[in-house]
Amino acid sequence: MATTTHEPVPAGKSPGGNGLSPRQRQRISRAAQYVLFVVVVAGAIAVADWGKIHEYLLDTKALDGMFPDLFTVALKNTILYTAAAYVVGFVIGLIIALMRLSSVAPYRWFGLVFIEIFRGLPALLILILVAFGLPIAFPSFSNPPGGVYTQVAIGLGLVAAAYMAETIRAGIQAVPKGQMEAARSLGMSHTRAMISIIIPQALRVVVPPLTNELVLLFKDSSLVFIIGVSATQIELTKMGESFATQKADSTPIVAAGLAYLVITIPLGYLVRRLEARQVKAR
Repeated sequence: MATTTHEPVPAGKSPGGNGLSPRQRQRISRAAQYVLFVVVVAGAIAVADWGKIHEYLLDTKALDGMFPDLFTVALKNTILYTAAAYVVGFVIGLIIALMRLSSVAPYRWFGLVFIEIFRGLPALLILILVAFGLPIAFPSFSNPPGGVYTQVAIGLGLVAAAYMAETIRAGIQAVPKGQMEAARSLGMSHTRAMISIIIPQALRVVVPPLTNELVLLFKDSSLVFIIGVSATQIELTKMGESFATQKADSTPIVAAGLAYLVITIPLGYLVRRLEARQVKAR
């Protein structure tokens, strides 16, 4: 009976017959991806109409009259809208998270319904309902203290609260149960243990996603234009759109976008740093 012999495969070689190891094939594939990327970018640069781009997107003459109001009014208002909505969202979100974890069934049901409704509806629709629907149901809300700022804080805050509630709930559940048991053994009530022991630990865990929610709220503040704002209440998107319409040029919108990036890029970097610190701490 004839026997077959198998020659040993040299170290670093592939048994497939092409003489390339998996690492070598990976390097070739990566190099091909880099070349393809460069070709696509170069092609886009070559076919772009740079004359039109400069005329309608990079024309600094179209920015006449935007400064310093772009920063002293529009950016300031955008930050105020965001901060107010974030505070409202955090407070309501914390309450809803505790209701979701409650041993009382109606509380859990209310928390679940709240989250499903405000996560399922568009933020734009919520803003419209708060600005135009609440005054119909509650006439005293037609001119609330703080005006538009209050309406935005409630509208965007309710949407943010639905997302924050789930984030905070996950953080609370991530705290070892032994922490509560130890606190109760020391004579603390359940409420006292939650406030002093559990919630502070949970918030440290969820700082990165809560910071990311701040970035999302900052961008969602662009929806404020739908409820109508005065010149002193204008935010970045509305200001960019107004000047773009007046000048028949899109450069003001580009300027507004850059103003957003002045805030969102540092916040995004902060989120990554916080996430990296948590990974190292584990």
